[in-house]
Amino acid sequence: MDIREAFKEIKGGKFRPVYVLYGKDRYRMGQFIDALTNILFTQEEREMGVVKFDTAESSVDEAVLEAETPPFFVERKLVLVRDATLMAAGGKDNAKVEHRPETLIRYLDNPFPTSVIVFAVHADKLDERRKLVKTLKDRNSVVAFPEMDTAELKQWLVKRAAEQKRTLTPDAADLLIARVGVGTGQLSQEVDKLCLHAGEGGIIDAEQAALLTAATVEEDVFALVDAIAELRIDRALGMYHQLLVRREEPIKIAALIARQLRIMLQIKELEQHHYSPQQMAGQLGLHPYAVKLAAEKGKKFTPARLGKLLAALAELDYGMKRGLIDKALGLELYLLSLGVGKGA
Repeated sequence: MDIREAFKEIKGGKFRPVYVLYGKDRYRMGQFIDALTNILFTQEEREMGVVKFDTAESSVDEAVLEAETPPFFVERKLVLVRDATLMAAGGKDNAKVEHRPETLIRYLDNPFPTSVIVFAVHADKLDERRKLVKTLKDRNSVVAFPEMDTAELKQWLVKRAAEQKRTLTPDAADLLIARVGVGTGQLSQEVDKLCLHAGEGGIIDAEQAALLTAATVEEDVFALVDAIAELRIDRALGMYHQLLVRREEPIKIAALIARQLRIMLQIKELEQHHYSPQQMAGQLGLHPYAVKLAAEKGKKFTPARLGKLLAALAELDYGMKRGLIDKALGLELYLLSLGVGKGA
């Protein structure tokens, strides 16, 4: 079932007997559970209406039995089941707990009318070889919460601000994604903070977002790599010194520089094999937005130059970890050496 369809149904007062939620985006998964809880119960009713289980500690039979028990003092009952073993791909059955999936399969044929069971599966994928998972998919009870792509994230951020009667510009959304990453939980916190500062009817642009959100080490290193690409060694040194003032470890900075250069080199190799950005993201285990940024920065480098930069960093890393060279000085000398020649 599509996420939007699932939200639309519950907001319209239509509830399925069983939901199975899974995917990387645990924040939006939690939002769905919160929305369902708020629709089913008042604040005072929650304690009586919500019952929680964990498949690592309780069998699925217990959750089904609870769902089949009439609610007390409330009209409905919500049975929340945290699962990392029963339906998760790669999940290992807990030897202490014996599960009988057929109990839940039988329940689906005759669900208790006032109960809703929600399985929050803490896994990126479900084990689709299992009969239980196949049955639940056939009943349209499964809702996937994958990571959103860049366009969806921007739309989601703008909408969240609009719900608070604020306007978030696309440039501000881009900056937030670059600084905070693609985690919807942390992004939501940053947007809410910006909305609070802007006030009702306020406009949040990139300048405001930059002032009110902290630059990450990764972002500063990305800018440092950009300066390296343009052979602006004075700028690269200035950024490096700022990182040292913030007490960032030179070995960590060198590792982050190497990581960015390595990603660029890998992207160049995949581009030669005509991989799409989405395919490259899957191959490298990165979000498509990170691939897009790295591909843009990588245009300023040749594969040969990237290889030389990485080789020099590997040699520097060896020297720093062996105590053969002062860490802070070693990385500064590396940056200075880049301006000696402009060869590939």
